Amino acid sequence: MAIFEQGDVKIDVDEDGFMEEPDQWNEKVALALASTEGVDELSEDHWKLIHYLRDYYAKFGIAPMIRKLCKETGFPLKKVYEMFPSGPAKGACKVAGLAKPTGCV
Repeated sequence: MAIFEQGDVKIDVDEDGFMEEPDQWNEKVALALASTEGVDELSEDHWKLIHYLRDYYAKFGIAPMIRKLCKETGFPLKKVYEMFPSGPAKGACKVAGLAKPTGCV
């Protein structure tokens, strides 16, 4: 297990930088993790997507399929990639504090 540290944020992460303990997530952690994904600032749209991912994960224990994410947030896939250049699975899920999605390389 590795430790990610940035400023006063210190969390356990796996070898790919995903949080080991999603319950430790907060908005300060999200901002720190976003910087590792090339996202310097989280806009209102970023937060909408992040909170959708967290709510879905809390209900079902997995990240939503990309089609479902786009349909329910109203963001086209192109917009999701503009917000999170490393993609919805790697970037958005990591920043949202979720476990690494299955099939995510």
